[in-house]
Amino acid sequence: MTAVVPDHTAVRVALWRALHLEVDAAPPVMADALGLRLADPPPAWRDRPDMDPVTTRGARAGMVARARFVDDLVRERVAAGVTQHVVLGAGLDTFALRCPDLDAVVFEVDRAATSAWKEHRVTELGLTVPAGLRFVPADFEAEDAWWDALLAAGFDAGRPAVVASTGVSMYLTREANLATLTRLATLVPGSTVAMTFQLPSEMLDGDDRHFRDLSAAGAAAAGTPFLSYFAPDGIVALARSAGFCDARAVGAQALNRAYFDGRADGLRVTPAEQFLVAST
Repeated sequence: MTAVVPDHTAVRVALWRALHLEVDAAPPVMADALGLRLADPPPAWRDRPDMDPVTTRGARAGMVARARFVDDLVRERVAAGVTQHVVLGAGLDTFALRCPDLDAVVFEVDRAATSAWKEHRVTELGLTVPAGLRFVPADFEAEDAWWDALLAAGFDAGRPAVVASTGVSMYLTREANLATLTRLATLVPGSTVAMTFQLPSEMLDGDDRHFRDLSAAGAAAAGTPFLSYFAPDGIVALARSAGFCDARAVGAQALNRAYFDGRADGLRVTPAEQFLVAST
């Protein structure tokens, strides 16, 4: 058994998704209790300052919204005939475990230690590993190493795929983000990429800007500083320069309209994090 534990940000995302089921009004935007089981936090995890139901509600909404957005996109693309789903920086993602009957192979790409830890943890919990799930250990620092690892795991570069990368781009340099997008733009026609990105602080106001600054400071203190921010038109231009034939940004307004309008609890996504959706 490995002593490695998952990244603290991956744990926090899993806990926020679990907290959504406990403190927000029904129906949930997405239901994920498996992430909590994987993380196995101490009993007092709800008392953590970053789990305060009120002060972190916008961030919590963002985490469940981005997971639901990817869920919906993957199901849509699979229904259209796509049979490969790649999760870059999988962390405690539970899509494959929650959707074992999905007619697609799911490749979870992450650092070797994290990937090994998660595979062990799934087995330890007695969870059934879907036949289509592939754990793909990869070195994200070495150029194209993750791509080589993906191919070695059985990814078919001759067939379309839907790729998700959430909560990753801000930890990479602009050059690394461009390199990743350039590689993904070589996917065959019919492929789709959904990647989250962070807006620059100057595009945020009031509480949104304050919470972002706190998040960035916390990430830096943990040794994982935010390195890249993008304006929506800037990341769309970057995706097009990388070779995508179509690219668009999906912001808070669209996510709120899709998942939060009419909710009794008034839960809303904040604008700090948005999606790039690009297709080949």
